[in-house]
Amino acid sequence: MSLTRRGFGGALLGAAALPALPVRAQGAGDALSIAVSAPPASIDPHYYTLTPSIQVSTHLFDTLVQRDENARLRPGLAEGWRLVNDTTWEFTLRQGVTFHNGETLVAEDVTYSLRRVPTVQSPSSFSVYTRAITGIEVLDERRIRLTTASAYPQLANDLASVFILPRSLGEVASAEFNNGRAAIGTGPFRFVSYSPNDRVRMERNEDYWGDKPEWRTLDYRIITQSGSRVAALLSGDVGMIDNLPTADLARLRQEDRLTIVEGTSLRLIFLGLDVFRDGDSPDITGPNGEKLGRNPLQDHRVREALSLAINRQAIVSRVMEGAAVPAGQFMPEGAFGYNPAIPVPGFDPNRAKALLTEAGYPGGFSIVLRGPNDRYVNDAQILQVVAQLWARIGVKTQVDAQPLATVIGRLNRFEVSAYLLGWSNSTGEPSTSLRAVLGSRGTPGLGLSNYGRYSNPEMDALTADGLKTLDEAAREKKLQDAMAMAMRDIAVIPLHTQKSVWGLRRGLTTTSRVDEQTLAMGVRRQG
Repeated sequence: MSLTRRGFGGALLGAAALPALPVRAQGAGDALSIAVSAPPASIDPHYYTLTPSIQVSTHLFDTLVQRDENARLRPGLAEGWRLVNDTTWEFTLRQGVTFHNGETLVAEDVTYSLRRVPTVQSPSSFSVYTRAITGIEVLDERRIRLTTASAYPQLANDLASVFILPRSLGEVASAEFNNGRAAIGTGPFRFVSYSPNDRVRMERNEDYWGDKPEWRTLDYRIITQSGSRVAALLSGDVGMIDNLPTADLARLRQEDRLTIVEGTSLRLIFLGLDVFRDGDSPDITGPNGEKLGRNPLQDHRVREALSLAINRQAIVSRVMEGAAVPAGQFMPEGAFGYNPAIPVPGFDPNRAKALLTEAGYPGGFSIVLRGPNDRYVNDAQILQVVAQLWARIGVKTQVDAQPLATVIGRLNRFEVSAYLLGWSNSTGEPSTSLRAVLGSRGTPGLGLSNYGRYSNPEMDALTADGLKTLDEAAREKKLQDAMAMAMRDIAVIPLHTQKSVWGLRRGLTTTSRVDEQTLAMGVRRQG
């Protein structure tokens, strides 16, 4: 039986082709240096479902199933897979694949990796991608069967997020990956060294089973300051950077030393709200700093008012300089699961004020809006703009912008009333956001990134029903309906879908990816 999915297409390549200029040391010979805006949390590929970590892992490790630049599934370490019956999948491994330590990949390595994932203590666990598996049977060295409790057509898609490690690692701590002892995969690059918040050095895996990278050595640098990243690109110190600062885009598009590659991503930037507490929420007081004794964010009218107070188009045009699309849901138009019936919330401050009065807050209230200042494009500026817009409807807003690690720490302790985060449905469909961000926290496999603790059992049930529906059209409809339910509840406040923008030295090019990953494997010489 063959199951297919629609992909999300439309990579956009900017910068007209011009005669290539000589590429300096950053891309000379077989050496490449790239600079990214955010560091990995760990080299351990099972530690944290964070894009900066995942894209480092993609260089060093492989998954059974891979996703191409448009999030379409393709064979990875598994050369094929089939549905034996409604609850049983069989995967056949490629022959002759070796790990970086020389060991041959066998089915027991897959078993080891799948069982390790839920044992890793993580801020946001990869177990969301293994939770559906109820049984593992090794048929022989190259064939493995995975069973699920009920029909689950998403299994191959989920396994595209689970990296495979050699079983010889045994019980290994995440720290052992950072020092290189355990950083053993089958990926296109081998680990050389890691300096946290500085760089990861890698070298080409000459025994790689797939297409070998063009580059023999890779200097994967972390430069969080956007001005420094652009300067490194313009000077030729690096060959490619991600997250070009939007304020510089117009100028950089005219720079004849560069090629700009851009495309719409699958990342939604949104505001989360504490909808769980009945009493006082930690960052909310009355307009004069007094305790309220209740949580305004539990009132749908208050959440709607906060959403209507935001001018999304102004944020997109003035803050993001057009490198984003206003959003009212987690999936962008054209993606699997996008629901055309869900509108982008309008900008109506007068209606917002009326809703606050109707909800019993004619004088508004005070709130702290927290979020990162080092993770998403213009994240700190967006926080400031939202604060100003909320203040205009009477919600006095103080911004607390901190490094993402600090923000996540507070969120995990549930010490936050309102926060800004991003979420990428890099699987190419909405089930990860429906489960991890919107699913009821505390329910097995749900709510792992639901820091506002929104809960709607009816939505959870509809999502679960969609995930076990084999017919693709019917599955999409159920996931669309689940998303519509959460958006009607204003479980979160969507702001915009980011566009991804990369800059490369003239003479180099790459392919835009909807999952936003910056991969050296995709960098190639032009001409």
